[in-house]
Amino acid sequence: MSPPCYTSALLLVFVALALAGAEQSEERSCDVVGDESSESQMERALLKKLEPLSHMRFNVTVEKGKTENYIYHFRVCREVNSTSHDFGGLVQTDIQSGKTTVIGRINETQVFNGSDWIMLIYKGGDSYGRHCSGEKRRAVIMISCKRGVTASSFSIISEEREKEQECFYLFEMDSSVACPAENSHLSVGSILLITFVSLIAVYIVGGFLYQRLVVGAKGMEQIPHFAFWQDLGNLVADGCDFVCRSKPRNAPAAYRGVGDDQLGEESEERDDHLLPM
Repeated sequence: MSPPCYTSALLLVFVALALAGAEQSEERSCDVVGDESSESQMERALLKKLEPLSHMRFNVTVEKGKTENYIYHFRVCREVNSTSHDFGGLVQTDIQSGKTTVIGRINETQVFNGSDWIMLIYKGGDSYGRHCSGEKRRAVIMISCKRGVTASSFSIISEEREKEQECFYLFEMDSSVACPAENSHLSVGSILLITFVSLIAVYIVGGFLYQRLVVGAKGMEQIPHFAFWQDLGNLVADGCDFVCRSKPRNAPAAYRGVGDDQLGEESEERDDHLLPM
């Protein structure tokens, strides 16, 4: 093989390996049952809302005597084992035998919600044997609102397999992603207070700029309507003085004048030396 052909072959091999690696690194996500065109805006919004949980793994162990001991592995809109390429979003593992059973697959997803919960359903699991007419398994995960918690309390509630059809595994967990958005409604009093404070701020700043830049006032005179507020302050002070005074307004003086009787008799001769001789 000539050098140019050998180089081209190596380049093609590297490109193929890169594409294969990129395909493996990109994990599969939930695919709603039906055609892609039939997906509603609500379903797309809910799947996007669940994205913060997609990087997490959840496990729960169930022990039923000595024969039925299982571990359930769950991921939100991701495969539990991406190397198996089985779309398994919720997988059951027998503790004794190590056998795995796919309960539900992410390529057959249903999702809907209520005021404070999201229901995630994985269909298309492995078929039942003797139960439920041999239909495929189905996992129902109830995600309830719990503020301040990304995800917690994943557990299995029950397995309904005594019916002829529509059997399912029911799980539940708590997460803040299921909570409705908090609406910060302001009361009428808060709105009036904000409006009042804003008007006062505009009055003070605007009046200050007008007095300084237009009128040319300096010092305290820059305060808008300074004389009015000064008079108002004096009136308020007088009112407080009148209401809060502890002594009566016409209280007698604390001192007495000197009376004539206390002066004594003046000497008639005190000016005699001033008379002409």
